Amino acid sequence: MKKVGKILRSVLKFVSSRLVLEIVLVLLQVYVLFAWVYNTALAYKITPILDVFSIVMVITVINRDEDGAFKLGWVVMILALPIFGGMMYMLCAGRKMPKKLSRGTTQADLRMQNLLVQDPKVIDWLLPGHPDMNKIFSNALNSSSFPVYDQTNATYFKSGEEWFPTFLEELKKAKHFIFMEYFIVDLGSCWDEILEILKQKVSEGVEVKLIYDDFGCMGKLPWHTDRKLNQMGIETYRFNPVRPALIVQMNNRDHRKICVIDNQVGFTGGVNLADEYMNRIERYGYWKDSAVMIKGDAVWSLTVMFLGMYSYLRHDVEMIDYSRYHIPCAKIAYSGLFQPFSDTPTDDTDVGLSVHLNMVNMAKNYLYIDTPYLILNQDMQTALKLAVQNGVEVKILTPHIPDKHLVFAITQANYEPLIKAGVHIYEYVPGFNHCKNIVSDDRIALCGSINTDYRSYFLHFEDGVLMYDTPEVIKIKKDFEDSLKQSVEITLQDCQSVNLVRRWIRAVLRLMAMLF
Repeated sequence: MKKVGKILRSVLKFVSSRLVLEIVLVLLQVYVLFAWVYNTALAYKITPILDVFSIVMVITVINRDEDGAFKLGWVVMILALPIFGGMMYMLCAGRKMPKKLSRGTTQADLRMQNLLVQDPKVIDWLLPGHPDMNKIFSNALNSSSFPVYDQTNATYFKSGEEWFPTFLEELKKAKHFIFMEYFIVDLGSCWDEILEILKQKVSEGVEVKLIYDDFGCMGKLPWHTDRKLNQMGIETYRFNPVRPALIVQMNNRDHRKICVIDNQVGFTGGVNLADEYMNRIERYGYWKDSAVMIKGDAVWSLTVMFLGMYSYLRHDVEMIDYSRYHIPCAKIAYSGLFQPFSDTPTDDTDVGLSVHLNMVNMAKNYLYIDTPYLILNQDMQTALKLAVQNGVEVKILTPHIPDKHLVFAITQANYEPLIKAGVHIYEYVPGFNHCKNIVSDDRIALCGSINTDYRSYFLHFEDGVLMYDTPEVIKIKKDFEDSLKQSVEITLQDCQSVNLVRRWIRAVLRLMAMLF
């Protein structure tokens, strides 16, 4: 009876949660909109007019400067559900953002650009002997304004539990400020340990600022957690608060994972602040993740990323003295080149996608990709196939135990065409692979928050660190190869042996990938 009571209490807690309430209200709006559109069309016999509207919407979608597969999915929806599909596109699709969010974050980014200066000596060093690497770094520099640094070193962590003790120790060393920006913060033993350190640092006079994504934390943090943390002295902001409405801005989330301490130490990667990321609780088998710690001049770029988002959320930007956060770092012996960068949906440049494409196109011997979601646009699919044709060994590692079954079905739907082209795809058997790494040719690697999917490429705020000519590249490669030993390779026969019904479901979901 006690067990049944516990289950009932858990169900009741979930049903009464903010997440369920928001979903129910949105679905109710969808139903009312759907019913109103079609009842109106039948009552007033204006179906021909509505058909014309659908045709106009299809032409509009086709002529927009967007990904081809993204447009195709919406065209199918509009034709399958006339009017309703078009209205859904106008309400919650496309690359557009509401003016307040777009203008505010764009202005913040422009202010931050004045704080970033590229040392020409670093680029000059790349030019003569490393032309392909220069193209990758220069493209990210020109499109995002984030510099390339040499006075920096890094430490790669192959799991959340390996990363967490170092993270806590560095928090304890803070003397001036701690900046934290995460997609997910969840109650649990990990957050308890972090919060105790943050409260102690506040009592010591250290500035502590936290930004978390409201959607990412729905169902995890109680309502008004930001108010409680502010009362503790931890300056806290929710990014893009969720409203139960069919509006476009709910698409745009802050998916970054950034922590900066005194401008001396910076962390990023795939790890959020929740117990499953450190495998203290089990949700989808073993949680495989990665993170990177950087020390030195390159940390300033992570500091600037945070300050950009912070200045947008705070509003009274004229009161912020940015220069006082630029605390000089001790000189560090050369151990590679590093380029932390950010990608935002507020501009016309898809930095994350461009970095991925450049790494694929520049690979000569091998290319290893860690990703939880393999939802590729046409450009990435073509680039991967071309890399194989050019003699590059391409291997991709995805989860075997998914966190989202519909998204995993789309991931699996992408297997067959890639495998036919010669790409090797593996599933990580122990559990969920949440790493977002790319490594190539023992020379260059990327670790950050960017998934290989539409949301990361086109809709979310993301970040990453490009690393070149550093020992951490080899560590990332070895981590990937060790993970393969615990993985199963997916064969063409595996793909073709899937029953017809499931194949059709996957095909439909793949067509609608822009919604996931």
